Amino acid sequence: MDGTFDIQSYMTKGVERIVADALRATVKNPRESAYMLKFAAASKKASKKRAVAEAAGEHIPPFLIASITSSCNLHCAGCYSRCNNATTDHKPVDQLTGEEWKKVFDEAEELGVSFILLAGGEPLLRWDVMQEAGKKPGILFPVFTNGTFIGDKYVDLFDEHRNLIPVISIEGNRTKTDSRRGEGVYDKLITVMDELHKRDLIYGASVTVTTENLHEVTSDDFLRTLADRGCKLVIYVEYVPVTEESTELALSEEEREHLLNEVKRVRADHSDMVFVSFPGDEKSSGGCIAAGRGFFHINSHGGAEPCPFSPYSDVNVRNTSLKDAMHSKLFSLLKDNDILADDHKGGCVLFEKREQVEAQFATIGK
Repeated sequence: MDGTFDIQSYMTKGVERIVADALRATVKNPRESAYMLKFAAASKKASKKRAVAEAAGEHIPPFLIASITSSCNLHCAGCYSRCNNATTDHKPVDQLTGEEWKKVFDEAEELGVSFILLAGGEPLLRWDVMQEAGKKPGILFPVFTNGTFIGDKYVDLFDEHRNLIPVISIEGNRTKTDSRRGEGVYDKLITVMDELHKRDLIYGASVTVTTENLHEVTSDDFLRTLADRGCKLVIYVEYVPVTEESTELALSEEEREHLLNEVKRVRADHSDMVFVSFPGDEKSSGGCIAAGRGFFHINSHGGAEPCPFSPYSDVNVRNTSLKDAMHSKLFSLLKDNDILADDHKGGCVLFEKREQVEAQFATIGK
């Protein structure tokens, strides 16, 4: 599928760039910079582990996405997780325990995984898992949170364990944020950001980019608002439509190209911040990097899925090792049948080609 494209080299260089950017972003924060220097050494060691495995024919992705709970307190408009019934208001049943997540983190560290993105639902509802993640300083844990549970307890945890980086969801200004996330959420987030800044803690912002906020969230005014409050990381996530009614919010090919160009611009203009775009330019990465090429997703019940937007699983980390989960039959089928590199309109190829994914999934076990 990849031809001359070297996924190991591409991903390693990507990790190195993120680490280098993070070091530059924290240069004026001695404590944060000291941690990032230690993490840079750990990341280099992890990269060598992945290279040794690659030489032996074993590809280890440097990233994981872990949805550690299916519970959330908000009802954000167009939430893919709720539309997939992966997030509910009910008390979670049969989710991985804190000890089971510890096993996942232990295995990830041993394999050479450098980043584990903690998501949900709302991940801060899992205090037990957050504590386990804090005990792994060699792995960086961006925590994708709606921010509403960040109080003294969590600020203290982030202060003690610098490998936990809160990434707060915000949609732009007060009007756009509150219209998607609920009245009063924007003001709560600003209060949280100011408190994190006062404590000299590094944090980031996650922005779901739609046709409605594309120009605002890449504007210098919006980024200056974040920078002035100490934000050091911005992750742009292209909106994936989950219903026919929401397709108009998805970026067109021209708008995706505009976003990619804007990300290049803001990286140059705001060198004290780190910018990541997802899924970004899949063509330059040889296609989608889900399904274990660059990352995969573990849901709150332990199912290993290609990515959060493709909720199909034929293996559970409760019943097998993380290493074996990386070689699930489904992941292999998606890679061998070139679905990850298929031409598509933009955004998430696995969501757009979900009928093909479902067809592949249906063949497993036959």
